Amino acid sequence: MTDIELPDGEYTAVVDAVEDGLATVFFERDGEEVGNAVLEAARLPSDARHADAVLSVMLSGGRIEAASYEPEETATRAEAAQDRFDRLSKRPPSDEDA
Repeated sequence: MTDIELPDGEYTAVVDAVEDGLATVFFERDGEEVGNAVLEAARLPSDARHADAVLSVMLSGGRIEAASYEPEETATRAEAAQDRFDRLSKRPPSDEDA
């Protein structure tokens, strides 16, 4: 796979999808998405090889030098996404209800 085209340093990585041994990963810094890459899933910690997994990663020379799965952050983001979905799925009151 190709190198990760981001400056060296610490990032939050979020796995978008894992399919056929490849993981699509989005990288964030300071709460902003700064890039993405398609990586061999084997480059990620085994417990983070699933969609929506959140990791702390250290990039150096276009490669992941260290990565750790963040289960609490993964759960927090999942809950926030479910809350947004639940709010959006509620029907607004109709004119008849008013």
